[in-house]
Amino acid sequence: MSGIGIIGSQGRMGQAIFAAATEAGLTIAGGIDAGGDPLALAQQADVLIDFSSPKALLANLGAAVATNTPMLIGTTGLEAQHHQAIDDAAEHIAVLQTGNTSLGVTLLARLVREAAAALGPDWDIEIVEMHHRMKVDAPSGTALLLGEAAAKGRGIDLAGKSERGRDGVTGARAKGAIGFAALRGGSVAGDHDVIFATDHERIELIHRAENRTIFARGALRAANWLIQQPKGRYAMDQVLGL
Repeated sequence: MSGIGIIGSQGRMGQAIFAAATEAGLTIAGGIDAGGDPLALAQQADVLIDFSSPKALLANLGAAVATNTPMLIGTTGLEAQHHQAIDDAAEHIAVLQTGNTSLGVTLLARLVREAAAALGPDWDIEIVEMHHRMKVDAPSGTALLLGEAAAKGRGIDLAGKSERGRDGVTGARAKGAIGFAALRGGSVAGDHDVIFATDHERIELIHRAENRTIFARGALRAANWLIQQPKGRYAMDQVLGL
């Protein structure tokens, strides 16, 4: 693979992707940050990797579509309008959007989905995540990805079953709810625990990210895979053939 365009190149993930690509001997077509021209970058790149910000996503997608360039989106904190824009772009180009590019987290999400389906609503599901003090969105994109996996396993809509930000006298836990807790501090790259709890027993599925390199390597593998795909919207589990 050659000609990788990095959007958000000076951010934590952008720098990690640049380092991982250099180590792997891959060619970087260029990089941009806030105020940069995504169209000019897309014209030079074989694939775009975007770890910038939600407010920049629409312009970045527009540049990718205009140049018929595949695009991997790792930006978190997306809302319904962003997902609609991704759906629209996927009618023209190959787009992979994910809350986490780690191959380990991708497998974890599959395990969570299978566990939720097998155990049923008598098991409470809680998702606990911790990230570095500078992270601006909560729950993390990965926590939401895992929540969606659990909801899919149960055949429910996460939006209607999500419990967040408990404080004060909240009452008893709602049956079938999927709870989220977000911790922030230090330089933690990303810790995620999915807890299945019922009377007298508990199952915990855990992933620990020790370095952002794992996300960078996963993003590069996904980008290489994406180049070979026809137009459409894709997810990380497809990269692993799950």
